[in-house]
Amino acid sequence: MTMTILVWIEQNDGQAVSNCWELLAKAKELGRELGAGVAALLIGNDVGAAAQQAVSYGADLVVAATASNLAHFRLQPYAAIAEQAVERTGAVAFLANASIRGGVLAATIACRHNAGIAANATDLWVEDGRLVAGRTIYSGNIQVRIHFESPLAVASVRPRSFPMPAPADATGEVENLNVEANEDDIRLKISDFRAADAGEISLTDAHIIVSGGRGVAEDPQKGFELVGELASTMGAALGASRAAVDAGYIPYKHQVGQTGKTVRPDLYIACGISGAIQHLAGMGNSKIIVAINKDADAPIFQRAKYGIVDDLFKTVPALTAEFSKRLK
Repeated sequence: MTMTILVWIEQNDGQAVSNCWELLAKAKELGRELGAGVAALLIGNDVGAAAQQAVSYGADLVVAATASNLAHFRLQPYAAIAEQAVERTGAVAFLANASIRGGVLAATIACRHNAGIAANATDLWVEDGRLVAGRTIYSGNIQVRIHFESPLAVASVRPRSFPMPAPADATGEVENLNVEANEDDIRLKISDFRAADAGEISLTDAHIIVSGGRGVAEDPQKGFELVGELASTMGAALGASRAAVDAGYIPYKHQVGQTGKTVRPDLYIACGISGAIQHLAGMGNSKIIVAINKDADAPIFQRAKYGIVDDLFKTVPALTAEFSKRLK
């Protein structure tokens, strides 16, 4: 394979992150335009199941690196393996999910190859035979195009930027990289690993997000209980505005916005959120926005497809009760 688009398949607890399949399918589309093959890079302890998934989602080649001490992400060994995979596959592009791990891995590969990087990209396409990336800046107010001049193009792509593909019967080659992950050579040591959000729906993966904001201030504990009940009923992730997080109503891990998570769900329900530009920067690309706010002049209504001007303490329980009936 003389020219390849290489996609890192991120994993959590041995399971591939689903957003990577969206990226792999997009790479397949780009590969057809560039005349390039598509390779998936898997690093971990046991990647057999994920390797077969990668083939079903369009990988022509799966490059696998396995070792017991690669079960959890550590930049030093993962970057060394990714470099080896870039050289092995003749990659003209290295793509990763724009998660914390994907972002730092992509940046490291770009630095080591003196390559151009598009961080937090929201689109990829081919123009004049070269890869081009798109993303927003200045709180989503400006769309920019990033053209790569380096032989290797590197991009980290925001989750849910592309449609989720359906797996198909396909054939592909799986090649094992010979890696020496000597624990003595790895500077970062992992003494324990505990998942802090076990059982919670990830904001970046969620198709539906229900978020609470400063509007719960009348009774913060009760307010977020109501917002959480609605999220649970709908099978949604629980989000929050920065104002709610700064006030101590809910932990930072739920924050959506310019200084929190950037999300692109199919449905975003904003409860008691005014719609400051910093918050809109993190959720403004949601397919459908529903706003609940007793202030009819709140900026969120300018971006919402549906708006309810009322007190969330009355509206949210009513929605929960109705969804409970309809989703049985």
